[in-house]
Amino acid sequence: MRLGQIRFENKLTAALFHNGDARPVPGYSMVELIRKAGAEGLAVTVLAEQMASHHPVPSAPYIPIGPVEVWGCEWALEQERPRIFFKGTARTCVGPAQPIGIRFDSKFTAPEPGLGVVFGPGGSILGYTLGNDVTARDIERAQAKIFTGSCALGPVIVSADEIPNLAKLEMTCAIRRGAEERFSGVAPLGSIEQRLPGIIEYLLRANKVPAGSVLLIGTGIRTPQEAALLPGDTVSIRIPEIGELVNPAAIVH
Repeated sequence: MRLGQIRFENKLTAALFHNGDARPVPGYSMVELIRKAGAEGLAVTVLAEQMASHHPVPSAPYIPIGPVEVWGCEWALEQERPRIFFKGTARTCVGPAQPIGIRFDSKFTAPEPGLGVVFGPGGSILGYTLGNDVTARDIERAQAKIFTGSCALGPVIVSADEIPNLAKLEMTCAIRRGAEERFSGVAPLGSIEQRLPGIIEYLLRANKVPAGSVLLIGTGIRTPQEAALLPGDTVSIRIPEIGELVNPAAIVH
């Protein structure tokens, strides 16, 4: 199942996507739908199917979830445990086609493409989306990771049952400046498949991450400094089984 949000009746509304159309779940955002599923003891996918309109509407996906919290993870092979950090909240997040941020005080802001793990009730995995952990690499500590437009998510959430084997997936990332491709990279997700249970276990240790949160797991695709983002650049992140997340870049103050 492909879940996300659309603009419906002037509100961001949860929806099911199929063949370019969306079936809205009137009155509920994705986070609200996840909370309702938890309260009723139902799988989010089951509740969404029950509550979705039977009248599809053509609609482009917006940000698939306004996350309660966003966490990031980097885990090198030589590390005993993952480096987990707080990335932000919905305030710093954007969806497809919305501008990602370039800090005005940074000369080396770069995309960091990752797999977005979306949490349902009780730390369960609802599904997966694409994520961009935009980072100002020449700025130290939290401000390198948390600023306006520092996280992009989308285009949809693919339910976990539709992706039983992450190891078969491959992510690509490209930066374009006009007609020129400034950077491209590719990474298989085999190491994420192996480490995901441990990463989640470490994240939830003494840390009750709420349902409706997202964990971004880095893929190791690294942008060189000569391809640092400039205003007007376009970043595309793609996994065929999930979709493509495309964002322009813009200066933020």
